[in-house]
Amino acid sequence: MQIQFYKYQGTGNDFVIIDNRNNEYNFLSAEQIRRICDRRFGVGADGLMLLNEKTGYDFEMKYYNADGKESSMCGNGGRCMTLFAYHLGIHRDKYKFLAVDGEHEAEIDTDGIISLKMKDVKTLKKFHSDFILDTGSPHYVKLVSGITDMDVYKKGHELRYSKDFEEEGINVNFVEQVDDDKIIVRTYERGVEDETYSCGTGVVASALICFHNENGFNEVGVKTLGGNLSIEFNRVEEGVYNDIWLCGPAEKVFEGSFEIKE
Repeated sequence: MQIQFYKYQGTGNDFVIIDNRNNEYNFLSAEQIRRICDRRFGVGADGLMLLNEKTGYDFEMKYYNADGKESSMCGNGGRCMTLFAYHLGIHRDKYKFLAVDGEHEAEIDTDGIISLKMKDVKTLKKFHSDFILDTGSPHYVKLVSGITDMDVYKKGHELRYSKDFEEEGINVNFVEQVDDDKIIVRTYERGVEDETYSCGTGVVASALICFHNENGFNEVGVKTLGGNLSIEFNRVEEGVYNDIWLCGPAEKVFEGSFEIKE
């Protein structure tokens, strides 16, 4: 069977996206999704997304990691999905869509920057000298120096598969503070089981830790391997954040068809 797909990327975080408004691709198995995402035998991507119809919303976003398993929220995926919806002819001043962690809003400005509203964060846990929080996906945040020379795969893999996190898994972010409002982030993602060029929920988690205003509005610039993002948020009090926006570029890379065995 031939599947029509579209390849999008947001700061190097890349996705295969399929228009599933007619429910014709609901049959896809974990193994088939894993094959499509394989960078040697398939299209190659960090994840696969289905754009579904959903009453009361502009669309529904269904996200699968590269291992073929349905996963938690993907921030860069949400931004790419918004641009895909626009390219399908779904034009809105403000988009409203449903994802696994609930309702989201998104906007596309005249410069092509896609801004995605993330879920509020109400809990921040200290873990030794590091942090754990959920920004739609669970994240471990570790402040470091010399991030450019780090072996992120090795250190991230060790933490992700440590006894505290092995069963459910966790995304691991290494963060270096460059300035009061600028950070560098590198992320090891569960489900991909490798370092990715960018992770939307990960840079959000990292930016919340690196606030520069104790209370009220913050804007933190984030450099990733794949490009630059900006995180805007309101810090209410210790561990409590709302009005969180993930902002940055996204683009369509190419489209094509992929033959998949049923």
